[in-house]
Amino acid sequence: MAEPFDAVDVIMTKRDGGVLSTSQITWMIDAYTRGVVAEEQMSALLMAIFLNSLSREELNCWTDAMIASGERLDFSALSRPTVDKHSTGGVGDKITLPLSAVVSSFGVAIPQLSGRGLGHTGGTLDKLESIPGWRAELSLDEMTEQLESIGGVICQAGVGLAPADRKLYALRDVTGTVASIPLISSSIMSKKIAEGTSALVLDVKCGSGAFMTGREQAKELATTMVEIGEDHGVHTIALITDMSTPLGLTVGNALEVRESVEVLTGGGPPDVVELTVTLAREMLDAVARVVETHGIPGAGVAPGSAEARTRSEELRQADVAGSLKDGTAMDAWRATISAQGGDPDGEMAWAHHTEQIKADQEGYLTSLDALKVGVAGWRLGAGRARKEDEVQAGAGIQLHAKPGDQVRAGQPLMTLHTDTPEAFARAQEVLEDAWTISPLPPGSTSVVFDKVARDI
Repeated sequence: MAEPFDAVDVIMTKRDGGVLSTSQITWMIDAYTRGVVAEEQMSALLMAIFLNSLSREELNCWTDAMIASGERLDFSALSRPTVDKHSTGGVGDKITLPLSAVVSSFGVAIPQLSGRGLGHTGGTLDKLESIPGWRAELSLDEMTEQLESIGGVICQAGVGLAPADRKLYALRDVTGTVASIPLISSSIMSKKIAEGTSALVLDVKCGSGAFMTGREQAKELATTMVEIGEDHGVHTIALITDMSTPLGLTVGNALEVRESVEVLTGGGPPDVVELTVTLAREMLDAVARVVETHGIPGAGVAPGSAEARTRSEELRQADVAGSLKDGTAMDAWRATISAQGGDPDGEMAWAHHTEQIKADQEGYLTSLDALKVGVAGWRLGAGRARKEDEVQAGAGIQLHAKPGDQVRAGQPLMTLHTDTPEAFARAQEVLEDAWTISPLPPGSTSVVFDKVARDI
């Protein structure tokens, strides 16, 4: 059977700045997934998109085609409303761990389909796999049952979700077309929409440790993703947050889990607590709006009903910070970890070797480069260079000071952890100019810079 289009014609249309039709885009993604369109042809189209972008209509069609390449989950039968969160990735970003527990503690289902780390950014699954017995792979039935009974699920995404995106992602990585806002946003949103959640909160990082280093670029990405989500019927908002400095005081898998547990016991670093509480508040507000307008079908709650209004108001009035202090979030954490075979009281790994890096002068720490700290953690064994690489559960970095703190000469700034002591030299090399110490303290800033939503 003859194909309805020729890949070269599609490539030339976008190469010359033209607009691709819905049928062209749908065919191109499907044919590439089936192996009809060759790798070099899709590479050429990706470069044409990189150079000439996609219109909003083209981008929605592109996202639709990637969603249609695989299965789409449906959680509408749950008696709990659903909301999801996605972070564009950073250094020390363990927010998913306490956040999932906080949100689920208020009777909300939060299906977090997460990934593993690559390069200097950590992976949520890598962190959780440092907990004895915890497993990332769940069947759809297991996932649905856990969402219904507990609310929180953090697991590995199935291979059936947006398979076209996996092929395209790998191709973008080797063709210099990663840094394209249309391709980034459609990659993220195709998977999130396919996950079947009714509301979505995005954490778009900017700074040295993020993919988007500047605020304007981060806001453009955030705006594009919010538009895609809303155009596909998923209530979506985005926060633009700081990734110029690592989040919290730990970078590395078991180290970050321990810090997350500190947050869930009412302590932890202020920036991790601030972002956890802020994102939880946004997620509960987003799902409250969805409950008002769409009800909770699985619970028999009709949209616009008195019951829907009551439930929405309860979600808006939820004491998010209080859940970290009174133990309800910790109870949700323990239930979620146990449901996936993990021992919430189990002893996690510590690295066998440590070295300290100390301040060489007195003053105020005014900057700490997230990218350099992330690369150092990667070199110590906390991350991987290739997907098939193993990570060390105990490797990473403990920070003893953050920007704004006063330090003395000889005071430890950080402790490096690894099972491979030969890695210390390369980690220390990248950290040589990773911080600045000045006579005067820096101004205080919030970890949250901006918010993007359709209705503001």
